[in-house]
Amino acid sequence: MAERYNVLFLCTGNSARSIMAEAILNHRGKEAFAAWSAGSHPSGKVRPEALSQLERSGLPTEGLRSKSWDEFSAPGAPPMHFVFTVCDNAAREVCPIWPGQPMTAHWGIPDPAAVTGTPEEIARAFHDAFMILDRRIGLFLSLPLSTLQRMAIQNEIDRIGRS
Repeated sequence: MAERYNVLFLCTGNSARSIMAEAILNHRGKEAFAAWSAGSHPSGKVRPEALSQLERSGLPTEGLRSKSWDEFSAPGAPPMHFVFTVCDNAAREVCPIWPGQPMTAHWGIPDPAAVTGTPEEIARAFHDAFMILDRRIGLFLSLPLSTLQRMAIQNEIDRIGRS
């Protein structure tokens, strides 16, 4: 395995869950990982609630933007080692063929952007999504990637997605 791993988080709109996952991994795994996020149909803007949740958690938000997965499947894009879908829509879509055949997993997270209600209920939905992502990324970071075989890593990242 590589010394530094590239990770792509995918969601349909790339406005909340995948953005939060990108920020979490870039903060918690900055020594060994570089993370990005993208969407199949990006909304073009990051949800302010996602940015607020990241800021409340002490994570940087500078440079976060909603972008298309086409940026990462084009020639010259960084080669990905891992690709995670974090919403059900992206898991059902036909994803691009990623050069190098990265390991993939689906980590379905309820969509906080779909929640309606009071501002407190909406903030709670974003907090809950953040906490699930933070827990799964923490488990992912605990894997001894340099010593595990490819099949064992795939099995473990699939298991993390079911947690």
